[in-house]
Amino acid sequence: MAEITRKELVLALIAAGDHPRLMGVDLSGLDLSGLALHRANLARANLAGANLIMANLFGANLKGANLKGANLTRADLEGAYLAGANLSGAILVDAILTEANLTDAILDGANLTRAVLDDVKGYRASSD
Repeated sequence: MAEITRKELVLALIAAGDHPRLMGVDLSGLDLSGLALHRANLARANLAGANLIMANLFGANLKGANLKGANLTRADLEGAYLAGANLSGAILVDAILTEANLTDAILDGANLTRAVLDDVKGYRASSD
């Protein structure tokens, strides 16, 4: 799979308009901090280890996406569809997940400190 740079991605997002389609794209390890990816189709995308600090992923489709080890600190994932996504080891500190769908998402070792989890579908807080 060909790698894409942050610059190439930003230019593609500008051209894509309101609903960028990035299904299955390899964005692993990229600095995507602060990018507007709201309502983007990132189904099955590889975002492993990506820096998504303060990224706007409002209403994004992340079904089956690989977010293993991604940094989503203060990211807006309100209404995002994360069914079947791999979020193991992801950092979701202060992330907004209101009304997100986490059905069958893998959250092993994910850091959800102070994450907003109001009306989240498919998520059960562990009882330590």
